Amino acid sequence: MPNVPKPLAGRRRAPKASIAPRETTHGRYPRGARRKRETRARLLEAAFGLVAKKGIDSVTINEITEAADVGFGSFYNHFDSKEGIFTALVEWLFEEFANTLDRLASGLSDPAEVIAVSVRHTLLRAYREPVWGQLLIREGLSPRALSRGLGQRLLRDSEKGISERRFAVGDQLMCLVSVIGTVLAGIAAELHFAASSKRTVRARKVLRSREEKFAERTAAVVLQAFGIKRVEAEGIARRPLPAGPD
Repeated sequence: MPNVPKPLAGRRRAPKASIAPRETTHGRYPRGARRKRETRARLLEAAFGLVAKKGIDSVTINEITEAADVGFGSFYNHFDSKEGIFTALVEWLFEEFANTLDRLASGLSDPAEVIAVSVRHTLLRAYREPVWGQLLIREGLSPRALSRGLGQRLLRDSEKGISERRFAVGDQLMCLVSVIGTVLAGIAAELHFAASSKRTVRARKVLRSREEKFAERTAAVVLQAFGIKRVEAEGIARRPLPAGPD
């Protein structure tokens, strides 16, 4: 369903993810287009940093433009409203994450392992970056959940498993709804647990170990929804993960 570019150097370092497009650093566009894309990326990064501190509902357009060092009026050259920038933010973040999952799973031939790796990396990412997890929950409950980003990849990978007769699914749509619900519920439970836990160094190590096991158990439940027997599903879910971000 993890690696997004690291934040641009600057005053806002709270988010671990940067959403600046790679193309802006490669000179593939005319200068004016590059500047426009860079300004848009700065606005998105500023919005993400503010969301990490205040939550979506408390952030204003003026705060976003000030944090991005962009004129207030310039905001509307890129987005038509606050809701518009948050929609773009979510789409950008999760499309990049989905692309990274594709790279991580590129050497895997078993559709079941691809699904398991995606689920585990998604839960681990949400645990490491709670704001990212909250945004994923928000996106996962939207009407476009299966048409873009992570949902689109889940649909594609499930269809591959079905076509190869690796998965035994009676109703694909209901299976996907069940899988998405399982993953989102798992993220919500972990975010609640992590927020209520003491964050000593020792506790963090224990929590990381527990979170990894929880991600494995969640992946095993997801694989069983695709018709994989429990013992096999648990074995697949415990296989070593392809390397992800630190």
